[in-house]
Amino acid sequence: MSDLAVEPVAADEKTARSARSGLARLSFRNVGAVYVWLAIIVLFGVLSPDSFLTADTARTVLNNYSVTGLVALSLVIPMAAGLFDASVGNMVGLAGIFSAYAVATWDLGGGTAILLTLVLCALCGLFNGFVVVVLRVHSLIGTLATGSLFLALTLAISKEQSITQNVGRLRSVLAGHYVLTVTIPVIVFLALTVVLTVVMDRTTVGRSWYALGFDAEVGRLVGLRVRSLQMTALVIAAVISGVAGMLLTARIGSASPAVGPSYLLPAFAAVFLGATQFRGGRFNAPGTAVAVLMIGTGTIGLSLAGAPTWSSQVFQGVVLIAAIALSSFGRRG
Repeated sequence: MSDLAVEPVAADEKTARSARSGLARLSFRNVGAVYVWLAIIVLFGVLSPDSFLTADTARTVLNNYSVTGLVALSLVIPMAAGLFDASVGNMVGLAGIFSAYAVATWDLGGGTAILLTLVLCALCGLFNGFVVVVLRVHSLIGTLATGSLFLALTLAISKEQSITQNVGRLRSVLAGHYVLTVTIPVIVFLALTVVLTVVMDRTTVGRSWYALGFDAEVGRLVGLRVRSLQMTALVIAAVISGVAGMLLTARIGSASPAVGPSYLLPAFAAVFLGATQFRGGRFNAPGTAVAVLMIGTGTIGLSLAGAPTWSSQVFQGVVLIAAIALSSFGRRG
């Protein structure tokens, strides 16, 4: 008789725990950016119902912010490993200019130019690793310095001029097709979000990067190859941001030496805001992707509502401040 009485109690406790877990996953602290994103949609839906609440607006957000999303995703691994990479914006510009220069000046095919650019990006990532890991310069200072060198190289290659000749060869490979009415960069952005989610959550190397982010010295003591992991994180960041630069060049049909740095602020805003979502203070890909789309929705909404052009910079700055504050609060909690 007592056994029969225990079973319903245990079942009730299990159901209650499951309900509490479900509510916690849906709490504002865990998925606040999703609720803010929905609030932004409602706000601009009221302010500009005819122009904002359309499929075209959704496609515009995806197409215009897929490159920003890739730059933000490039930061996920180094940030998870406890490293800043402030050079990713300039890597966007360098990769875009170099790939365009390769097809314009060397008369290379699109595929060959892309491969050479990826090699250059990997070498730049190794250089970042040398400065940060080998020379032991703080990652923020070190990558700010290397980023300035990448910018100088970009200006030298381009002679401070935009490059348009033969860029169609890149476009035919990287951005000349549509999938379900969205561009190839959108597909790459969404696919990379899935890949990084699996790597960071389901693999040993992903958990090792998170361990370094919590305490690199403890990671070293338990046998992790700290320097190799840090070097790899910076190389991956450089390659992903370089892919973003090539996709941007292919999508707009030209390469400008001035475009890269503008991606740094929204990328950091997205990755910090993403850290407050889904994973309890850990930098993660799905949270970053949601943050990018939230920022994109707000920026496009401001434009459609007739706000001045500087309002988007204010919006991104406020998001970054709020994201860092929320991230710090979440970690203290």
